[in-house]
Amino acid sequence: MKLSQLILAVAVSACGTAFAADNHGHDIKPMHGGAVAEAKEVEYELVASADKLQLYMRDHGKPVAVAGMTAKVTLLAGSEKQDVQLQAGDGKLEAAGSFKVPAGTKAVVAVSKAGKSVASVRFTLK
Repeated sequence: MKLSQLILAVAVSACGTAFAADNHGHDIKPMHGGAVAEAKEVEYELVASADKLQLYMRDHGKPVAVAGMTAKVTLLAGSEKQDVQLQAGDGKLEAAGSFKVPAGTKAVVAVSKAGKSVASVRFTLK
């Protein structure tokens, strides 16, 4: 191998490693006061209260269109389990009712569109 090819190969591999280690300027912060997680390059924010659950989705900072989407939320609070179906609302998936969501509640959200799984996301509520 020629010296110039070796230098080029080392330079290219070093650049790739540096880029992969970078966080790409991507901070996930809640915009609605909920818990945030990321799956398949989409940010999910679950806002949970005693009377409603809301799931917001953003793709690179832009809201995801929720038409035709649903989500099943499984809430695990201590030994209690509650399954809730979210429906498309105004820019979010949501449900109203009575929910036990004390601090530390685990939530598993399975998002679907047209009956096909889109993502599965896990949250720990604060």
